[in-house]
Amino acid sequence: MAAVGGPTRQSRVSMSVSMSLVQGGAAGAPQGAILAAAAPYYQPPAVPQDVQPDRPIGYGAFGVVWAVTDPRDGRRVALKKLPNVFQSLVSSKRVFRELKMLCFFKHENVLSALDILQPPHLDFFQEIYVITELLQSDLHKIIVSPQHLSADHIKVFLYQILRGLKYLHSARILHRDIKPGNLLVNSNCVLKICDFGLARVEEPDQSKHMTQEVVTQYYRAPEILMGARHYSAAVDVWSVGCIFGELLGRRILFQAQSPVQQLELITELLGTPSMEDMRHACEGARCHMLRRAAKPPTLSALYRLSTHATHEAVHLLCQMLVFDPDKRISVIDALAHPYLDEGRLRYHSCMCKCCFTTSAGMRQYIVDFEPSATQPFDDLWERKLTSVQQVKEEMHKFIA
Repeated sequence: MAAVGGPTRQSRVSMSVSMSLVQGGAAGAPQGAILAAAAPYYQPPAVPQDVQPDRPIGYGAFGVVWAVTDPRDGRRVALKKLPNVFQSLVSSKRVFRELKMLCFFKHENVLSALDILQPPHLDFFQEIYVITELLQSDLHKIIVSPQHLSADHIKVFLYQILRGLKYLHSARILHRDIKPGNLLVNSNCVLKICDFGLARVEEPDQSKHMTQEVVTQYYRAPEILMGARHYSAAVDVWSVGCIFGELLGRRILFQAQSPVQQLELITELLGTPSMEDMRHACEGARCHMLRRAAKPPTLSALYRLSTHATHEAVHLLCQMLVFDPDKRISVIDALAHPYLDEGRLRYHSCMCKCCFTTSAGMRQYIVDFEPSATQPFDDLWERKLTSVQQVKEEMHKFIA
């Protein structure tokens, strides 16, 4: 590592979001009132008495996430409850995959498991409690808030998203649901990718079909919208491009009411794709596109998103929002784009934990600013599990 002088505290541009923005939840409300207002399904999880839930911070199909205090060290953490895990083979394997991923991840910009609470006896094993780092907000809440976002904020957020995504892709993992709500942010603007319920290992065999029930519609890549049977890590890059545009314009870039309308909005911006660009689409989608009047691209509209939509910003955004996934920029190439130079410097000079300042005031930088995973994520175990009972037994052993 090379030791170089870092910026002084006075010279740093403040990258913090106001605590009133990131705290969220029912700040100031009595704890009893918060719990009483929750529906029975969202009552404090029945966990060991030394782990006391404080307040709910997130809801979803999975159940609920609570803010808790870890009694071992007094640290504030998040407790995620996964209920009714073993209802089907597909859902139980999905949860097991997510657990294994959370324990596999070792990266500053990817949420990982700090602990998994000890399960009961196998006969009573129905739900799982995962402890993760607690972050105060997410990118969706920040985008829709009145909080000012400077060009520095946008660059450092985008840099961290791509930095975490490079790590995931190097482990052969497709996230498949990158959206602002799945990008957690703390009060210092450190960002972590979360929610790996739809994540899976990339399928190298292009003859094997992959599910199209992935990615929230607003962030869904055109190849998925057009029925591609197989797709790659490029679907995550498209999602990041949509988020980049949303950060610039403070509104959803392609906000449609249906998948068909979603594709219409995309073609209004990018223009009608060529037959070559639609080679991954299903035949029906290609025919539908060819029957419609050809549209020219209107990419110049991106400059009107905001004053932050500079030439460099729009240049990178246009490389992310490419119809053909084979021509779309990769995460590695996106990280090398000049637009992110300032975001990289900002993150590593005063935000990251991988670099540090010595007692002499010198900043110690790591050699690799965007590390890859040390090995690919192994999913071969999934093929051996053919029943819910097998998954239950293996998951119990994994946690215990």
